[in-house]
Amino acid sequence: MDAETVDVVIVGAGIAGIAAARFYLEIHPTCRLVILERDTCAGGVWSSRRGYEGFWTQWTVGHGEWSDMRMPQPPEKDLYVNFFRAEHTTRYLERYIREHYFDGQSLHDRIRFGFRVTKIRKAGEQWVVQGNPDTKPLYSSKVIIASGMASTPNMPVLPGESTFEAPIIHQEAFGQSSVLSSADMHNVTVLGAGKSSADMVYACVKAGKSVTWIIKKTGGTGPGFLLSPVVKGPYPDAFAIGSTRIAATTSPSTLLPETWWTNFLHRTTYGRKLVKAIWAGADKASRTAGNFYGRQNALHGFENLSPHTPLFWQNGTGGLLHKEDFWDVVSQNVQVHLDDIVKIDKKSIFLRSGSEIATDVILCGTGWNKTPFDFFDPEEAVRLGLPHKLEDEKSEEATEWAHREARAESEILARFPMLADPPEHTHKPPTTTPYRLYNGIGPLTDNTIAFVGFISIANYFRGVECQAIWATAFLDRKLDLPALEARKDDVARTIAGCRKRYLSNGELGNFLPFESNLYLDKLLKEVGLTSYLRGRISHYFVPSKAQDLSGLKDEYIAKYGNRVTG
Repeated sequence: MDAETVDVVIVGAGIAGIAAARFYLEIHPTCRLVILERDTCAGGVWSSRRGYEGFWTQWTVGHGEWSDMRMPQPPEKDLYVNFFRAEHTTRYLERYIREHYFDGQSLHDRIRFGFRVTKIRKAGEQWVVQGNPDTKPLYSSKVIIASGMASTPNMPVLPGESTFEAPIIHQEAFGQSSVLSSADMHNVTVLGAGKSSADMVYACVKAGKSVTWIIKKTGGTGPGFLLSPVVKGPYPDAFAIGSTRIAATTSPSTLLPETWWTNFLHRTTYGRKLVKAIWAGADKASRTAGNFYGRQNALHGFENLSPHTPLFWQNGTGGLLHKEDFWDVVSQNVQVHLDDIVKIDKKSIFLRSGSEIATDVILCGTGWNKTPFDFFDPEEAVRLGLPHKLEDEKSEEATEWAHREARAESEILARFPMLADPPEHTHKPPTTTPYRLYNGIGPLTDNTIAFVGFISIANYFRGVECQAIWATAFLDRKLDLPALEARKDDVARTIAGCRKRYLSNGELGNFLPFESNLYLDKLLKEVGLTSYLRGRISHYFVPSKAQDLSGLKDEYIAKYGNRVTG
């Protein structure tokens, strides 16, 4: 089959892919840019196919949008403490890709739906992107991978699947399923410990189902923290607090600037006491809201939802709740098991404790494949610095990175003594190497490909908008980057910092939930953009919102210019 040549290929039409395409086209309005999307609609997690009743955003009004287009205010019935139903994000994304035009083509026009990428390889100076047998291979000088970290479901291995007679459905397909409406699916079992599991549990109870919730005991990190977004004080909600730089200073991070304040917090006895008290207060508030051991009328097993490690360490999963009655509904209607499944057969689940659970369907809120890059050969994954199997790494390279990470860890513990004393916890050992991309975006030795959307941060919209700016400058070779050795040390510092700060969640070196502003400040500083900055007090105490970035495109063009072609 004949090949097609373009200037830029973007893989993924979710939030990250849309952001990457929009900014690249702002700078290269006439380039031949195509977006490949395996689904039939855009939006990724937030697409119309994946939505369901009870699916809400984890961001608030003014944060779940990009700087160049406001999202209409949702009606009051679709709001809870400024959070809103996911359908409003879906509609916003669909409108966004249809209203943004470059050289006579909308972003929607550039998306090739149903294109499942099967292989990406480099041939000389060109990238070759292959997909379905009935699609032409694409040749391009630049590629942006924006397929996201919630694109490939992580399905549990359940002994006995071959004789199991009920459906097994991942949360990715929950919105398309008939679980909530089908009378044939009355007994519902939900697997998983985090927010997606909690959402499905709540939705099923409200639909009149008999619900059992199973959280993995052996090898798991326990139930996740499910937090109320309601707060006291000057800020409207928990997300607003987390969007301030002053809140970020309470989290020991290699991205923290060295100031009198951060040194006081993390290098003095009184400062560390203050940090511990702040986090202990948030932890206590969460556990008090759940009241796992004293709630009246709670079914036996409700106590199994009590998180195993303190909130500060983020060893497990979690999220913000959007229903005031969540704990009442779950405690009085859901059988919760902290146990291991030893077998499934016909329409029964058998647990290690000896319990047998009758079920008509299993719903899996078991997360996602955290290294969704199976379209790269192992050798290419190693070259690019993507997570790869430990056995695929050469011993000398493994030794080099181990030395760099050990040196970085020593420096981190000297600056942040709190991280030297983690609590007892179940640690999930890594099965792959971590991400070794500079800033989580750029390979160390190839500036023709970039990765957008593979850092876990609190505000995904703001995050990928800034990543798209940095990626564009990176691909255009506009950045005055540190030397290779310094970039390797920076990567090692990020990996070591994530591991010490976030335990199991930090193993891949791309988990920065409390460092969002600090990380994005670093990106924009390297690009040389400053129009988003405020005065000193506002800089620290006012929540960062999408509109703060509205001047960056013009500032970028004034600094670097824009080009007609790719």
